Amino acid sequence: MNNKKKPNFSSLFRVLKEVISNYKLLAFIVIILILISSITGVIGNTFIKSLVDVYIVPMLSQETPDYMPLFSALSKLACIYLIGVLSSYLWNRLMLNVALGTLNNIRKKLFIHMESLPIQYFDTHAHGDIMSVYTNDVDALRQFISQSIPNLFSSFVTIIAVAISMFVMSPILAIITIAFSLLCIFISKKVTGLSGKYFNAQQRELGQVNGFIEEMIEGTKVIKVFNHEKQSISDFKKVNNQLCEASRNANTYANILMPILGNIGYLSYVVVAIVGSILAINGKAGITVGIIVSFVQLNRSFNGPINQVSQQLNSIIMASAGAKRIYDLIDETPETDNGTVTLVNVKKENESLVECHEQTGHWAWRHVHNDGSIQLVPLKGDVRFNHVTFGYNDKKTVLHDISLFAKPGQKIAFVGATGAGKTTITNLINRFYDIQEGSITYDGIDVKLIKKDDLRHSLGIVLQDVNLFTGTIMDNIRYGNLEATDEQCIAASKLANAHDFIKHLEHGYNTQIVAGQETLSQGQKQLLSIARAAVANPPVLILDEATSSIDTHTEKIVQEGMDKLMAGRTVFVIAHRLSTIQNANAIMVLDNGKIIERGNHDDLMAQKGVYYRLYTGSFEE
Repeated sequence: MNNKKKPNFSSLFRVLKEVISNYKLLAFIVIILILISSITGVIGNTFIKSLVDVYIVPMLSQETPDYMPLFSALSKLACIYLIGVLSSYLWNRLMLNVALGTLNNIRKKLFIHMESLPIQYFDTHAHGDIMSVYTNDVDALRQFISQSIPNLFSSFVTIIAVAISMFVMSPILAIITIAFSLLCIFISKKVTGLSGKYFNAQQRELGQVNGFIEEMIEGTKVIKVFNHEKQSISDFKKVNNQLCEASRNANTYANILMPILGNIGYLSYVVVAIVGSILAINGKAGITVGIIVSFVQLNRSFNGPINQVSQQLNSIIMASAGAKRIYDLIDETPETDNGTVTLVNVKKENESLVECHEQTGHWAWRHVHNDGSIQLVPLKGDVRFNHVTFGYNDKKTVLHDISLFAKPGQKIAFVGATGAGKTTITNLINRFYDIQEGSITYDGIDVKLIKKDDLRHSLGIVLQDVNLFTGTIMDNIRYGNLEATDEQCIAASKLANAHDFIKHLEHGYNTQIVAGQETLSQGQKQLLSIARAAVANPPVLILDEATSSIDTHTEKIVQEGMDKLMAGRTVFVIAHRLSTIQNANAIMVLDNGKIIERGNHDDLMAQKGVYYRLYTGSFEE
């Protein structure tokens, strides 16, 4: 942690730009209302001079004072303050709407940009820390927009107006007031400079705590199975103490600022009163009782905004730290896509493929060549790796010179120890990551030339860990193809062997699923995952250890569903249970990112190499 890093306010200027660009009219109205509110306060304070010198003091020497002029003056003063109060109320309400609207826009912008980020970003950032950006960091901007911005502007206007009024009334008393104010500014700068670095640290530590809590919630079962509660509590205490320490340091400096400034303000108030009284008694500098009374009020009006600015500085610094984290995410480089080859519907006319806009169920790659000619390449599912080398970073190579092919309709299986590179290969097919050397072709086209959306549209994936989303079972199946009808979703569930258990649920396909709640068994979730892939109807299918976490009986049901789904498709299987891949056209045995054996089941068993030892050691009758 770098606590020496000073707050950078450049991100706050981007927030201001966001506010102004989206709320020009409201911002203009707020500025007018703040001007009215600030100026009426100054007018009210200066009016006190006339109230004392013109109305009250002369009445003291009258035997039968006439109170009507005084009441009339007080009525005018009341109207002035009422206008100021109404203006203040209105701009506060308007700024609240501006603040909430701006936060709404920022969250939208965050989410839209997050959806464009590559998988690598989520693999290298704690999910709880990302969530903290949406909650804590965005919320830190709320007070900045609704209170800090208008208060700073109001304070600036008030300070200018009050300073002019004070110099008009008494330059001597004005200089005394400004001297004390400069002292307040100097102290504020020193204290906020110390607290700013800790507010940055506080926001970072808050993200760490959120990330830790999310991790512990997701791993609750593992924690309890291994009686790891005490260690989890101990680890939480460490990250929580770091947050507490950063918060303590930040708020220690923040909390001592206001008492110091308040006492300096009182001292300024007393000094002005004493000096003014001495000057008035001696009849010097034209000081009257009305000027003293009015000036004391102006003194408060001058020091108040300065203290208010100092008070808002802590909110500004916290908002700056939150804004930086927000724009750090927004400024993350989105997933690049330079592909030009797209996936289109086609139909046959005169033995040739013709592009059409209707849903025909037949697809082709629309390949525009450099000379402008357009080639329609039928989507078949022919995938080939040609001397592919890949590493997640420049320091470590994960795959070494991988060459393999999968012809349309073939089933290719990958086996090997954890970390051998099985999942990495499948991640390269759908371009979650791009390779450093070699090439990957899909129906003879380099995948780098294919637009990622279209490439992934042609692929179906069934993962070991099933992600279901809040909604109905029908919604979750339709996730594979948002244009699918209910009938198509039901047909997909029948293909996946999921229809039987769904129809026995109380609400059938309308059964509500809440993400994160255990309302379905692992096997049922897996069947829905297969149905989701089936409704997408992809020519290429990736199965990533899809049956490794379910029981043998359920595995048979799931395997039957997958066998139906795999029929006629190019399939890549990452197998944990080798008994499920005996019918694969080719089996690749990987070790440390290299293919060390390849062949079908019988060939590899006859070789009595690594696959033979894996199979005989894990196979259960």
